[in-house]
Amino acid sequence: MKILRLLNKKNLSIFFFLFLSCISNAEDKPVDIWNIDENKKDVDSKSSKELVEQDKEIIENSASDIYKMQSQKQSELIELDQNLKTRDIKIFGLYDPEDNGLDINMWANSDGDQLKNIFNKLINLDLSSDAKEIMNISLLTNAHLPKKNISTEEFLKLKSDWLIKNSDLNLIEEYLIKNQILNLHPELTKFLINEYLSKFEIKKACQIFLKNSEPLDDRYLSKFNIYCLIIENKRDEAQLNYDLKKELGILKDEYFEKKINFLLGFDSKIDNSISEKTILDFHLAHQTNPNFSFEPKENTSKIIWKYLSSANLLNSFQQIEISELDKISVLEKATHNKNYSENDLFNIYKRFQFNINQLLNAEEAYKSLSGIESRALIYQKILLVSEVDEKLKFLKILKTSFENEKIELAFDIKLKEFLNKIEPTNVPDNLTSFYYTNITLKKDLVNEIKFNNDILHQSKLINYFNGDYSKSKIEKDVNNFLKKIKKNKKYFFSKKDQIFLESLKFDGIEISKKYGDFYEVDASEVPSDIQVMINNNEKGTALLRIAEVIGQDKLDRIDDDTIYFIINTLNQLNIDLLRNKLLLKVLPLKV
Repeated sequence: MKILRLLNKKNLSIFFFLFLSCISNAEDKPVDIWNIDENKKDVDSKSSKELVEQDKEIIENSASDIYKMQSQKQSELIELDQNLKTRDIKIFGLYDPEDNGLDINMWANSDGDQLKNIFNKLINLDLSSDAKEIMNISLLTNAHLPKKNISTEEFLKLKSDWLIKNSDLNLIEEYLIKNQILNLHPELTKFLINEYLSKFEIKKACQIFLKNSEPLDDRYLSKFNIYCLIIENKRDEAQLNYDLKKELGILKDEYFEKKINFLLGFDSKIDNSISEKTILDFHLAHQTNPNFSFEPKENTSKIIWKYLSSANLLNSFQQIEISELDKISVLEKATHNKNYSENDLFNIYKRFQFNINQLLNAEEAYKSLSGIESRALIYQKILLVSEVDEKLKFLKILKTSFENEKIELAFDIKLKEFLNKIEPTNVPDNLTSFYYTNITLKKDLVNEIKFNNDILHQSKLINYFNGDYSKSKIEKDVNNFLKKIKKNKKYFFSKKDQIFLESLKFDGIEISKKYGDFYEVDASEVPSDIQVMINNNEKGTALLRIAEVIGQDKLDRIDDDTIYFIINTLNQLNIDLLRNKLLLKVLPLKV
């Protein structure tokens, strides 16, 4: 409306300018000044009524023309505004839909209530890397947002909650910066910069703001940005930014003001106050006090513990007295939360003094000691014994002690170190369960595909899913292979063979009908709720359900029936590129 008013005024001005120009041009015609009296008579001969009528007609015509111009301009502006609104549809993501065989309308038919229900289940699962990959693809593909029963804010929060849970800081940063959406995701942005700060990676935290091009709305982000401007030696900009935000009432924080004034050089007096309200507040206390000292307590937040550890501010615990059991208890909890080193904790255990009797009879002696002292005794006993069965027995006792105190993760890395030094063949039968439950088996070596040309789904034909086959060649080679195995009465046509052929068929590859008796398709194998999603073309929702089905398992360890309906779902939805990635994980033999 503001633009329209300006245009109207502009049009009116133009009209009167032209009108006056016309009059001016008329007056520029030569006049016989010696005949001026005669001219005056001609003017006087016109009645005042005629002049009034002429003026009225001019004004009416002018008004009509202006009105037409206004109406036309208003219509043009409305059309322009509608076009802009159409183009202003926000799409936030990292991946192009074509990268995985998806499309920009993958959420168009999704129901928000169902999305939220599925997501609430997913957020509480410890997903495998395969499930995480599908989650990232579904939530970070560039696509229009769902509209039914879910607001833009709610859907963006689902994305934010997932990224926070997954805690891939590089992925979060890429998502925020590429889309310039710090304001749309304030909690996600706070999580990212707080994590960097807790690791004492201040430059990384501040780079987020340097890469950002939009004004910040959030109070906390604004404060963090001002601090970053200061350490980047952009003091004038920091001061201007702070004054403006303060004037607007956004930044009314006495604690923050004291710290910032000190950093800007306006106040030389050191403020010894320490706030644990936020990690930024805590960091400012550290940065503005050369003699900063802080001793964490049991209720100190995890993020501040992490900061203290990263910034080497836990020196006060290095010379801790073994009589200070309360402090050691705090350290045990911090170790459980991965904010204190296991090595440092167990070095404290080694400093406890026990007599020879206690060490020899540790299995009974530890029962009469306090929790911390008993753990110290058992640990020292573990270091002394060499017999495998004895060592395992005391490892189990120590593990149980930590579990009873609900700090079992404080004895995680150390336990695995001990167990990895024990050969499985030397483990007694009564301790095998404990051994295999707590040991971390060596990760799979880099998988290399080994082709077996006697088995359909393990043959070189699967290279089709790498894009290495033309349509005509794969049709010929597949039919030749089927001809060969039909003659082989001993050949077992497996579920994975079926998965392979079905995927080819969905891609339009012609399979001869004479090989149709190899198997029958059972549509009932696809869960009913997923089939409904397929029928409604709910691609995004279906991907979330697939991630839920995979859950904690790796794809190559899931049963063939489950793999079948996962691949079948992707086939029916024409999500072929993602399907190909999954097929190359589950079909071939890997060594």
